[in-house]
Amino acid sequence: MKISLKRTPEQIELIKAMASRNRQVAYEAQVALAEFIGPVLAEVINNAPTLSNLFTQLQFNADDNPSIPLDLYYDISDEDYITVYSQSVAGGLPQNQVLPTVSEMKIATYTLDSALSFDRRYAAKSRMDVVSKTFTRMAQEILLKQERTSANLLMTALANATTNGLSHIIDATTAGSFLLQDFNNLITRARRINTSFSKGTPEGAANARGITDLIISPELENSIRAMAYNPINTKGAGAAALGGSDYRSNGIAAPDEMRMALYNSAGLPEFYGVSLMVINEFGENQKYNTIFDAVYGGSFNPATQEIAVGLDRGRESLIRATAIDSESGSEFTLIADDQYSIRQNKIGYFGSLEEGRMVLDNRALLGVIV
Repeated sequence: MKISLKRTPEQIELIKAMASRNRQVAYEAQVALAEFIGPVLAEVINNAPTLSNLFTQLQFNADDNPSIPLDLYYDISDEDYITVYSQSVAGGLPQNQVLPTVSEMKIATYTLDSALSFDRRYAAKSRMDVVSKTFTRMAQEILLKQERTSANLLMTALANATTNGLSHIIDATTAGSFLLQDFNNLITRARRINTSFSKGTPEGAANARGITDLIISPELENSIRAMAYNPINTKGAGAAALGGSDYRSNGIAAPDEMRMALYNSAGLPEFYGVSLMVINEFGENQKYNTIFDAVYGGSFNPATQEIAVGLDRGRESLIRATAIDSESGSEFTLIADDQYSIRQNKIGYFGSLEEGRMVLDNRALLGVIV
């Protein structure tokens, strides 16, 4: 993530004006820059390839009291009551609300903010790099808060998700290894939890896998690439146990076509019909792994195990409601900070956004513990 200000004559003059000894001129220049940069920051934050951007955006007016008619998001023949996960405090423990599908659910929102400043002399010298880095840091701080909030919500909803008596989390076939069998089992579990209201076959199920994306760690991506030269089977010939003395337990390599595809596709954007999203915060002893351990009630060791999260993006489940400022039309409000006096030689900015995140249907979430 990087925000750069071009050294055009207009922008240079604007930055210099922020350091003017005339307080009115300096403040007007700060306000003008805030009005210009605010929407840019919102665009940068929303386009970052992160966990928080898996949520579908729902905009509302800043002074409004947003709500969602749940009956529009569920099939008319679904169960009468559903569980919705949401947060009332940024980074807080998500809570589940059992609501009738015919109700109007109020969205709990919270504010994410950041305040930064830099020395006035940088503006007087037209140091565009310092001003750019200041706004970049502000966007990064907001993004980190969004990521933590999103991870808390997703992991809590996944850890507590059960449908038709089945947990949404399965164990890997072989501990410490991620194989084709795990993809296969995940798709099967998705089919079993995505049933009709009568627990039967839903309409159009012939083409529905129930999982479109898989969020994994770099180590699990490594396991997938290793299928190009490692065995991929979980059972030997005649169902003999792998690794045994029986000659039938020898490993079987993947087909040549599949191995060549793995060799030629280092980035692995898709595998087994599922899009892959690699995030560094996933993996043993990593941040999101630790969050999952804190909310999961089952057996899980974050130092030796890790969670891979499957997601059905075809289902409108992950919702992010954002407030839109009536004056700027942007979801990110950037204001010139007037707390500094001339004696302090500082120029500051205060930025904030109001949002609320929720999981309307946890059938869109599945997990594999490796």
